Formats: sequence, C-alpha cells, structure tokens
Amino acid sequence: MLEFQYYMPTKVLLGENVVINNSELFSKLGAKAFIITGKSSSKKNGSLEDVIKALNKYNISYCIFDEVEENPSLETVEKASAMGRIEGVDFIIGIGGGSPIDSSKAIGVLVKNKDCNVEDLFSKTKLSSLPIVALPTTAGTGTEVTHYAIFTDHKLKTKRNFGQQVFPEIALLDAKYLNSTSDNVTINTAIDALSHLIEGYLSAKANILGDTFSEKGLQLFSECLDALRDRNFSSEVREKLLLASTLGGVVIAQAGTSLPHGMGYPLTYFNGIPHGRANGLILKAYLELCSKMDKLVKILSILKFKDINEFGNYIEGLIGKETSVSEEQIIDYSKAMISNKDKLKNHSFDVTEEDIFNMYKKSLLNNK
Repeated sequence: MLEFQYYMPTKVLLGENVVINNSELFSKLGAKAFIITGKSSSKKNGSLEDVIKALNKYNISYCIFDEVEENPSLETVEKASAMGRIEGVDFIIGIGGGSPIDSSKAIGVLVKNKDCNVEDLFSKTKLSSLPIVALPTTAGTGTEVTHYAIFTDHKLKTKRNFGQQVFPEIALLDAKYLNSTSDNVTINTAIDALSHLIEGYLSAKANILGDTFSEKGLQLFSECLDALRDRNFSSEVREKLLLASTLGGVVIAQAGTSLPHGMGYPLTYFNGIPHGRANGLILKAYLELCSKMDKLVKILSILKFKDINEFGNYIEGLIGKETSVSEEQIIDYSKAMISNKDKLKNHSFDVTEEDIFNMYKKSLLNNK
C-alpha cells in the first residue's frame, strides 16, 4: 500500500507580465515591502522595475537591499535583516536567482523574530517568517517553491541549509526576465534543475506525486537539449527551462537532494565551481551507482539517451571537464561527504567513503 505526505503551499503564477497583471496580490501582504536582490541583474532584466510599478499602483511603500552576492553569506543575511527591522517592513520580495530568494527566507525569519540571530536559523526550533514573494530570474534552483535556503558559512568553510520551513507564499514566473541571462549561467542553472529532477526522482523519499512532476520536468528538459547544446535560447526554450526548474523545486521540496548536491558543495566553496556545474560534473558517476534500474531506464528514455555514456558525453559537452581539483582535495571532500547524514539518508542504499571517492575520481581525476 502507498503511504506518503505531500505539502506544497506556494501559489504559482506563470505568464507574460505576470507581476503587473497580478499586482493586487502585493496589496494583500502589507503596507511596506522589502525588496531583496543582487547588485545589477534585476535592474538589467526589468524585473525590479516591474515590481516597483506594481507596488506603486497600490501605494505600497518599499525599501531595497541590493547587496546579495552569489552563494550568499550569513554576514549578508545579518546586514539585510538589520535594515528590515529598522524599516519595519511587512513582507519580502526576493528577485533573482537562488541567492536573493534564499536570502529572503532567512531575512523574513530574522525580521519577524527580532530576538533571533543567524545561528537560530539552523536550530530545530521552528520559526515563522514574514510573507515571501519569489520572483525567479534564473531557471535552476526552484527555490521559489521550496522551503530550503543555502548559505555560505565562512567560519565553518562550507554551505549550510537552514533548518526552517519557509515556503514563499507566491511565486511569480515570467520567462522574459531570463532573456538577458548569459549562456554560461543559463547552462549551469539548467544543469542544477536537471540534477534536482534526477536526484528527487531517485531519492529514498520519492513518491508517486513527486515522480509525476519529475517525469514532466525531464520531458521539458529533453525538449531543450538541442538549444542548450547550440546555445540558442528562444523565449519558448527559456520558458520550458523555467518550468522545468520550478518542477524540480516541487520535487525536492518533498524528496530532497542527494549525493551530487552534497558532493558539489565543496567544489563550489573551495574550487569556485558554479553550483549547477558542480552537480553536473558528478551526475554521470551518480547514475552509474544507481540501483533503481527501472527509474534509471526511465530517466534515459525521457531524455532520449541510449545509455549513461551518451548522457555523460552530452553533459560534458555542455559544461566541459574540470581539472582544478586535486586527489588530496577529493580525499578530504569524501570524508566530509560520508559524514553528511542529511544527503546520505536520501540515497536509496548505503554508500561507503570509497564509493564517494570513486565517484569524485571518475568525475574529476580521470579528466586530467
């Protein structure tokens, strides 16, 4: 008998001019908005301008924090939260890729819970947040429909997922905001979305509803294979990638991520490899370790690859090889990964430190 729980509370709206056409939603969240974004992308792609127009339409005041960096630090979260408390904001609008939207979730918690500090974000005590509106301008993280948020902890020299359960109340999807995204960012974020779809599908916590979303997301991704290879991104392709990313987020909100994400974090922190690309470097070796043969066959079938090697060759054609990682580093990374219980528990069978080392070796050292 099947048995599972499923919870996805975010209202998702997709369409051209979705922000302006649904601006009344902001009026229901409060009198003052706190816009969280990066230094420049939201200004270039028009998303910030649209949000400001929507807020002005309903005379909603706002303040802006535009200092969120890639792989946001806890120090940045602290700085923004202090501003939000002083300004007395009612709700938060995160605009950008995973970094601003993830930051919005943590800032929402800290602004609402004024006696808390950043370490409380990682506690088991569940803390509520101000309402969050997510406006993704990249197609990769799916954070607009998850409760996850990843931060760089420079003291621990790692990336950490905070311990709270903050889903955005609203996700506004408009592919036009992706039009100015560079080819490399488009590819790296697309690989992140692909890894979400695959890892969630193969997770020990997978269920029939999540699998349905995974398969549809993989189908959408398969329709973008040629465009990704040729770096030819039409509006239609960008919308498919955006939808695949959001579906990937819906999947991992239930099933979590697994080995590629856990193994990719040190590659990003210590070697400066973009997050999606780091996951992609591990994907072939991850599939080779897969014990769920029926699902492996299904993945390859939907993506229209005859075998894992063809899949691996395609991914390598997109993201290239990586030669910056030493054997000494992957020994350290393997030891760290074997202690990452959150990621290991999502894998469908037990793995050893040697298994993880061999995955790194196949993915990185054999490329030298």
